[in-house]
Amino acid sequence: MCGITGIIARSATGRQRISKIQQSVRSLEKRGPDDEGIYVNENVGLGHRRLSIIDTSPAGHQPMWDASNRWVILFNGEILNYQYLRDNHLSPEDRDALISGSDTEILLKLFIQLGVACLPLLEGFFAFAVYDTREDHLFLVRDRFGKKPLYVYEDSDCILFASELKGVLAYEIPRKLNLNSLYLYLQLSYLPQPQSIIQSVRRVTPGSYLEMSPGKGIINEIKWYTIPAQGDYKNIPDYQQAQNTLVRLMDEAVQKRLISDVPLGAFLSGGIDSSVIVALASRHVKHFKTFSVGYKGNNFFDETHYAELVAKKYQTDHTVFYLDHKDYLDAFFPVLDYIDEPFADPSVLPQFILSQQTRKYVSVAISGDAGDEVFAGYNKHYAEWRARKKDLVSLFVRTGAPLWKKLPKNRSSKIGNLVRQLDRYADGIKLSCNDRYWRWASINAPDDISQILTPAILEKVRQDQIETIKENILSNLNETDFNSMLRTDIDLVLTGDMLVKVDRMSMANGLEVRSPFLDHQVVEFAFSLPSRYKIDYHHRKKIVRDAFRQHLPAELYNRPKKGFDVPMLNWFQHELNAYLFANLLKEKTIKEQGIFNYEYILKLKQELQSSTTHDTVEKIWIVLSFQYWYNKYFLSIN
Repeated sequence: MCGITGIIARSATGRQRISKIQQSVRSLEKRGPDDEGIYVNENVGLGHRRLSIIDTSPAGHQPMWDASNRWVILFNGEILNYQYLRDNHLSPEDRDALISGSDTEILLKLFIQLGVACLPLLEGFFAFAVYDTREDHLFLVRDRFGKKPLYVYEDSDCILFASELKGVLAYEIPRKLNLNSLYLYLQLSYLPQPQSIIQSVRRVTPGSYLEMSPGKGIINEIKWYTIPAQGDYKNIPDYQQAQNTLVRLMDEAVQKRLISDVPLGAFLSGGIDSSVIVALASRHVKHFKTFSVGYKGNNFFDETHYAELVAKKYQTDHTVFYLDHKDYLDAFFPVLDYIDEPFADPSVLPQFILSQQTRKYVSVAISGDAGDEVFAGYNKHYAEWRARKKDLVSLFVRTGAPLWKKLPKNRSSKIGNLVRQLDRYADGIKLSCNDRYWRWASINAPDDISQILTPAILEKVRQDQIETIKENILSNLNETDFNSMLRTDIDLVLTGDMLVKVDRMSMANGLEVRSPFLDHQVVEFAFSLPSRYKIDYHHRKKIVRDAFRQHLPAELYNRPKKGFDVPMLNWFQHELNAYLFANLLKEKTIKEQGIFNYEYILKLKQELQSSTTHDTVEKIWIVLSFQYWYNKYFLSIN
């Protein structure tokens, strides 16, 4: 796992920017703490930070060249089937000429041999650049689901790319706020791909590659992978066969992710997904290392008991990190410091701490990420499934809409949170499929944003462009196939939120995280199955639960999904209150900035002290995350 950066100059001004490549490389240091490399010629600069996982010797140094010194590669990620590719797709001469044991060298030789035709052969997660010095031609490639990030900037003087936005900003490009992206961020609490918060910067679309050169700029962007189209579900295995196939595919996916030349373990939350990973990994590794987070003084959110049941069953070398209120608070500012775009998923905090503590023991962790998106594990999936049924429960909730509006709503209490959910459900079932999905994916509705932003900013937001972005994101969604919702979750939530969170927080601590549920063969199999295999009146993620029932302790079943709890309400009311409202959200700051209505900030402050906080904490966190980023990355140029 590494960080990559590069520049292609298109003018004399662009060539001057090549001198900034050292700054860009250093900005990515945490992604790759083990090594650094830079190559520069008249028009091109390439930089790399290395986290050594496969072949930790100097032979794996990057930028990596072929023997002819014509081709050079920058690579971030893992090619999990690199040994198979070496043995079955490289010529005997190429195999004999290998000077390292790294997947990067095999990928370079494969790319020289096949070009972009090699991409479907690759299993894993990656973002890489290959430069042909003879043709002065560069390829940028991103993995199927966008697990590894890749940003691109283009103007008349140069093309820049980097693993993180901070790597692009290090070249001292113009920093102009993308107001359409700001609007979408305020809705969702994260940025949908390929959007960026800075104008002229975007992310390479997952499963795509770019071709570029100094003379022609970005020539094209081509989609090399999409999830195969969903069929009519007529020729499907019976349910038991499907379970057997899922166990086999998941076992293969886990086994591939156990290849490492450095210590390796797994996150173990006590939920079904991470427990499945540990159960399968333990088939191949004795005394497998596992790691959990516990909660001092909060038994409701402490799932360590369930994690320990799994650890005991499979005799893992298990470590629990017990967190308290102070541990969370101590992580607050380091997390905000590392994130280089506005991002307001509160679970970044426990993810940061878990990664930080796990890195003390291993360099690679396997996780259960993406199980919920692929196999329908969220509350919203059940809500959508019920909404499509249009049954008596949905009718009852819809009829009670006036009552839900009046009753107090509060995420911090069981009853208040139930009322909040009923209110959102009642609102959603009145809408079309597309509008309902977008509403349930959003924290702020358009009416909310009209209160948040000043009229001057709202006038500059292009609503027609916002609608086009939404239409592209929702293009696979339809009323007839529930799988279309899961496909949309992968395009929006997984790539924009979940994978960003895990990548940034693990990379902030130099930890590689691997996700077997995102193995493309697992994903493609999941989408070949009808929704009834995944969700019904009684269960979400049905086939995962049933396929691994005999592998997991019975106590893991029939218990509520808890997830991470972050005590932000308490912070915003006490420890961070002065920092918020006397610093980032103070009246003078807000009015001089001219982005947010100060009356809206006052409203949030008043709601924060009331007994019905509703979604106030989430809305404050959204504004706070933006303000912190703006002060660090935007105002720093003044």
